[in-house]
This record gives sequence, C-alpha cells and structure tokens, in this order.
Amino acid sequence: MFGPRGHQDTGIAKNIRVIEWLKADLLASLAALYKAMLRGSEERLLDAFSSIIITCYVLGRRLGISFTRMDLKLENKLRQGIEEGHEMERWYGDLSALLAHLVEKKR
Repeated sequence: MFGPRGHQDTGIAKNIRVIEWLKADLLASLAALYKAMLRGSEERLLDAFSSIIITCYVLGRRLGISFTRMDLKLENKLRQGIEEGHEMERWYGDLSALLAHLVEKKR
C-alpha cells in the first residue's frame, strides 16, 4: 500500500508466496505419507506426519490464527467428536486417547 517500492507491498507479496509454498509443502508431505504407507517404513511415516502437523500450524499462523487458538480448536473438535460418538471414538477410543495426550502434555 505504500507504493511500488513500499515495504508493506513487499511484505504482503512475500506472505502470499509463503502461503502458496506452504500449501505445496502440505501436498508434498501428504504424498510422502502415502508413499510411506505403501513402503511400511515407520521412520518415513513419522517424518511425513510431523511435516504435515508443522505445516498446518505454520500455515494457520500465516493466515492469522495463533498456535494457541489452533490447540484450543483441536481440543474442542476432539471433545465434540467424543460427545457425538464419532466412529473412531466408538470403535477404538482414538479421540479420547489423543485428547488425554494433549491435556497431559500441557501439564
């Protein structure tokens, strides 16, 4: 907004490029996850999962959402899934296990 060489224009353009890069990185990490699932490599699975989680958090931050808000929303969605009897909760108790993990980790 400051003009052709203004810092704010440069910052906005840079943020748009970073968001596009993060979107591409998310797709690449998802592809890596699918490949790791085919190969059965636990280390590759862990790497892909952690990359996806990191990218989601950073992308959210670039879009104006704080890490704290992301954490709170995640916990709320887990609680909602538990209350509504989501299949993964009913069949395996995965949502409760993840919620307990997140709550314990905060201590």
